[in-house]
Amino acid sequence: MKSYRFAITVSACALFAACSNVGNVDPSALIKSGQMATQAATLSDADVRALTDKSCAQLDSENKIAAANSNYQKRLNKIAAQLGDNINGTPVNYKVYMTKDVNAWAMANGCVRVYSGLMDMMNDNEVRGVVGHEMGHVALGHTRKAMQVAYATSAARSVASSAGGVAAMLST
Repeated sequence: MKSYRFAITVSACALFAACSNVGNVDPSALIKSGQMATQAATLSDADVRALTDKSCAQLDSENKIAAANSNYQKRLNKIAAQLGDNINGTPVNYKVYMTKDVNAWAMANGCVRVYSGLMDMMNDNEVRGVVGHEMGHVALGHTRKAMQVAYATSAARSVASSAGGVAAMLST
């Protein structure tokens, strides 16, 4: 795997270095584009785990979390008991965000969050269906795929903007 990453990185750098002689091209932006393309191609499960650990911690710090003895958390625990305590071997951490927003999501690191607004408008079976759906995205690797698409899209935009002119205006 390391030789694969190295080959992609060297190829991208060589290509971008060759293109840097073209007028109006920003070589540093091309190098950045190559790095993003490499990240997209070589994103590992460990990378996804680290990124989702950070994201979940940040979101938890920005939202009010229901107390462990609250009716919301007790209800979610009852629902969660039927969904299981892991996704493909990754332990699941269920919490409720106290907000009127209607939402739920799951991350590749097992972070599952349900908003109290969703719980207020749905019965247990409906909440279980929504949370199970979100967990299915994780089980099928959709988080990793979405991250790869985001890196690849950023790389493509960076290449376009490095060219200057109309391409740069269209990429922003």
